[in-house]
Amino acid sequence: MGIFNKIFGSDSKEIKEEKQPLPWQQITSIGQLATIAKRSKTKTQAIFKHSTRCGISRMVIRNFESSFDLTEDQVDLYYLDLLSNRDISSEISAKFQVFHESPQFIVIKNGVTVHHASHSAITPQVLHQFV
Repeated sequence: MGIFNKIFGSDSKEIKEEKQPLPWQQITSIGQLATIAKRSKTKTQAIFKHSTRCGISRMVIRNFESSFDLTEDQVDLYYLDLLSNRDISSEISAKFQVFHESPQFIVIKNGVTVHHASHSAITPQVLHQFV
């Protein structure tokens, strides 16, 4: 089998660097929104609103995670399961002055939304201009 491995490449000595999971903080209460607004005064905050039953939302979050390149000291990442927390989603829309979309990515600085995007427009690279 050694010759087949060499021909088809499965004998490769390359070690793939495994990416660490992102430090998502799950939003489970409306009270957390005040904390996010307060923390945004000193550090960029980002909320990803995700519909767990939506294939597009799954693809978007997977792409986001695979291309994310910032550190924990640059941005706090929050995750909201829309299906379990519709009331929190509505409060996010009101508090941070954005229309509800799904999936949706909201960036908050100094207590206000400085960027928001939906669907394929969601990219972690936009965070670089806000950190």
